[in-house]
Amino acid sequence: MALRWRDLDVDGGRLSVRRSVGPIRTKGESAELVEGPTKSGRERAVDLDPQTNAALRGWRVARAGLDLRLARDDALMFGDPEGTHQHPERFLRRFSEQLARCRRDLGDTAPPMIRVHDLRHTHASFVLRAGVPVKVVWERLGHSTPMITMQVYAHTVPGTQAEAAAKFAALVRGRP
Repeated sequence: MALRWRDLDVDGGRLSVRRSVGPIRTKGESAELVEGPTKSGRERAVDLDPQTNAALRGWRVARAGLDLRLARDDALMFGDPEGTHQHPERFLRRFSEQLARCRRDLGDTAPPMIRVHDLRHTHASFVLRAGVPVKVVWERLGHSTPMITMQVYAHTVPGTQAEAAAKFAALVRGRP
């Protein structure tokens, strides 16, 4: 919600996550959206696949079509039509409403009802199951330590015990 166009390196296919945004509530007043550091307090770079990179490039063109100011380097990538932060709670509500509409329209072939945060878990689970090293997944997710990544996602890597036993046995027998 706090990504800006300057955070996207289109040529390198990399996105830098440098900040977050969230509501700050003061008793008796409406919530104010405030930009701050990431949850871990550290920046992280996330490599993008070519299709996602192209989709973001297209999104920037679409934003520029609304107003050139929405595509400037300092503009929010996913801001509202006026260029300000979308309220995270309203964004989550719209996501849920659109997913529910999609499920009604698609019937039996509909995707499961999930939260936006579940997309993060799905990403981590899929890449870990595909054999991506924990260190890489930790870097992408921005957890404070790789141990947290392992504690949260260890269950998603089935069969690693059997695989480790087979590899160890092969090494003992002198076959790598």
